[in-house]
Amino acid sequence: MNSFPAVVIGGPPHSGKSVLTYLLTRRLRAWQVEHYVLRACPDGEGDWSQEAPPETVRLLRQKGEFSAAFVDLVCRDLKQRHLPLLVDVGGKPTPEQERIFDQCTHAVLIAAAPEALAPWRALAERHGLVVIAELHSVLDGDDFIEAETPVLRGRIGGLERRTGVGGPMLQALARRLQQIFSYSEQELKSLHFPHAPTELIVDIAQLGDCVGLPAEERRWRPEHLPAALTCTPQDAISIYGRGPNWLYAALALHAAPHPVHLFDPRLGWTAPAALACSAAAAPDVLGWKLTVQADYTRLEILPGAPYLDYEEVSGATLPLLEVGRGVVLSGKVPHWLLLGAALAYRHHPWLAVVQAQQERRGVVVKGSEPLHCPGVWVEIAAG
Repeated sequence: MNSFPAVVIGGPPHSGKSVLTYLLTRRLRAWQVEHYVLRACPDGEGDWSQEAPPETVRLLRQKGEFSAAFVDLVCRDLKQRHLPLLVDVGGKPTPEQERIFDQCTHAVLIAAAPEALAPWRALAERHGLVVIAELHSVLDGDDFIEAETPVLRGRIGGLERRTGVGGPMLQALARRLQQIFSYSEQELKSLHFPHAPTELIVDIAQLGDCVGLPAEERRWRPEHLPAALTCTPQDAISIYGRGPNWLYAALALHAAPHPVHLFDPRLGWTAPAALACSAAAAPDVLGWKLTVQADYTRLEILPGAPYLDYEEVSGATLPLLEVGRGVVLSGKVPHWLLLGAALAYRHHPWLAVVQAQQERRGVVVKGSEPLHCPGVWVEIAAG
């Protein structure tokens, strides 16, 4: 069994699991508790679904099927996890899907009706999970803590998408998770750094110190990008830590053509996906949507499956784009795929990356002209 804890957030549909997961991970990040959220349900939701405008969420959410292949991939990645995990699962697991729970260690159970917790309590017991909290979620009403030990029990309110902030119950649960995820930053680095594929490791936390990020709010903004690149040698690098997609892409392009690796909580140290460009490219494991503008082409990457397999994606082909234009990359994809796409188009005059939370703006990650240099925002026309 993997030594890192994996805590299931489980309960019936529409009980607030995804919002609770988002609020918990935000709180844990603020406390600098190293962890990762694994979305073990094929609905395409992530932090973007809590932060992006409602119309963007509707465009990005992709409902998928709980196929056997999907469950196999989730179980594999859970088994080989490299960080403590919060695991957001679906609301109606079948016996086949229950294999996911065998790879986890703890459970937080939540339901809109207290009696609906009973089947999930039995499920946790069946798979040997330590239940750390049982929560009754309400749309209207204050938090109420009935018991704190051995199981945190009570009512939690305010789990509203995009507006929820969390009260005493969220605070108590986050503190419990902080104890379970009791790995210091240095402990994790001592486990991961010796296995880095390159001599030079770009630690995002240390890079933040180099550019002067405030200690109380370690939030990267595009204007930090030029200083970050100045702090980073143009050499083979391994990138480690939590950072926005455009920061990762800019670092990879800055290092190119030298080798680049990144640390993925599911895969460990890995190279960006090896992607080629071809005029004859056809959608397969990857799809795309192209929008051609006067000075750039926007490529929205559309995953062909709700849970991408690195081995299957590497070697995929993307469309050949007109080389005289810039390229704007978007899509709800992991960093290793985004970096692979950025490197595939690195010979274009400039590249920008769109975050789901900023659907109409992109951050330039490569370019030399004043209007298109790293850290500059570019306005994106509606597709």
